[in-house]
Amino acid sequence: MARSSSTTSNRSCASAPAKPATRRSERPDPHHGERSMKSLTRIIALCLALSLAPLAALAGAPVPDKGDVAWMSVSTLLVVMMTIPGLALFYGGLVRTKNMLSILMQVLVVFSVIVVLWSIYGYSLAFGGDGLFFGNLSKVFLKGVTPDSAAATFSKGVVIPELSFVAFQATFAAITCALIVGAFAERVRFPAVLLFSVLWFTFCYVPIAHAVWYWAGPDAITDAKALEAVTAAAGFMWARGALDFAGGTVVHINAGVAGLVGACVIGKRIGYGRESMAPHSLVMTMIGASLLWVGWFGFNAGSNLEANGVAALAFVNTLIATAAATVSWTLGEWMGKGKPSMLGAASGAVAGLVAITPACGFVGPMGALIIGLVAGVVCLWGVNGLKRMLGADDSLDVFGVHGVGGITGALLTGVFAAPSLGGTGVYDYVANAVAADYSIASQVWVQLQGVLLTIVWSGVVAFLAFKLVDLMIGLRVPEEEERQGLDISSHGETAYHY
Repeated sequence: MARSSSTTSNRSCASAPAKPATRRSERPDPHHGERSMKSLTRIIALCLALSLAPLAALAGAPVPDKGDVAWMSVSTLLVVMMTIPGLALFYGGLVRTKNMLSILMQVLVVFSVIVVLWSIYGYSLAFGGDGLFFGNLSKVFLKGVTPDSAAATFSKGVVIPELSFVAFQATFAAITCALIVGAFAERVRFPAVLLFSVLWFTFCYVPIAHAVWYWAGPDAITDAKALEAVTAAAGFMWARGALDFAGGTVVHINAGVAGLVGACVIGKRIGYGRESMAPHSLVMTMIGASLLWVGWFGFNAGSNLEANGVAALAFVNTLIATAAATVSWTLGEWMGKGKPSMLGAASGAVAGLVAITPACGFVGPMGALIIGLVAGVVCLWGVNGLKRMLGADDSLDVFGVHGVGGITGALLTGVFAAPSLGGTGVYDYVANAVAADYSIASQVWVQLQGVLLTIVWSGVVAFLAFKLVDLMIGLRVPEEEERQGLDISSHGETAYHY
């Protein structure tokens, strides 16, 4: 926060001119005491003004609220828990016994590598300056990010410590890259996973995050002219009005498309379609899904950056949509296959979490209910009918759940964010009120643009990154190592000794 300086008078206030001594023959001035009291009062007032000036200057600078800081710290921890151990266990239970440790290792190390890269250059490129898709290197190595620096929220005059924002966004970048590994599990070399993650993070996650989420903050918008300046300097999709509260495009569509491309480029697992590749522990998958659900409250509600009513809205929408998707997936599977499965229920929960992510702070509870119900059915089709149509061995259905669910949620955000349907609408920071005009058709069109941009950008970058990694070090493990299992062949360990 900038310090304010105060100006002081050059006149001395510590002394007064000396008064001649009174002769006995002269009459004393009857108003002398009154004038002395007025002078003393002026001196005291001036001294108080000088002493309070710095406090008045400080009062003009926003100070982070302790409740907001605590909420952001808890939310960051919840997102870490989503990945370690939530996502790791969810994925781990879905692979075969011989590959359990390999998927745990990939999730853990990819998460760690991305956090390191985020602190070195990722944060600076994503949130460090103006640009359509990239910021700048002004905050490389977190230069200038101190305990006193502040980050904007979505309310005027409200800030949080920039370090809190850095940490929170680091977990988003890390879990996005970790999500991708499920699409090509059980057949990729560990060094290839790491190198791909570095390339894709740098050239895909960072620019998409900047394009969708970067802006100067509400305090920069004082009038229509200031809004034009903020819009001109904002990210590509933010400037066009795309709504993505917590990462439907940035996280889920982005990761889902990259995973699908990876599954196509790398090829199918040996024995796919001929041998049983059933999950080895649905118990672990259920535990992982439960941790994901709990952690997702920090993921979604924490994205509000403040502990207020909108965070509460995102919280309850996350609860409702996830439950609705679990029910709709379970019923759909029950009707289609004759029996509801544990895997289906857990997958339905994740589908609901994914779909409500872009919408959670924009739609009303009943909008969240509908989004969840739709997502459960659509993602059930995504991991069955669509998967067969595409013909790719997306090992853990990353695209079917995250890609399809993210697209569904992103488009329906444009529908149910409408105030007429119980949504919050779009806030006008010039008028300091919700904008009166909201066109569902126009907003859905903007949402579709964001979806298409993410699909194309992620698909192209992922394809090039996979090909480059294959040329440099090779993507796939040898056939004998794949048959043996990556736990032993890649890490020299085994998850179970029996």
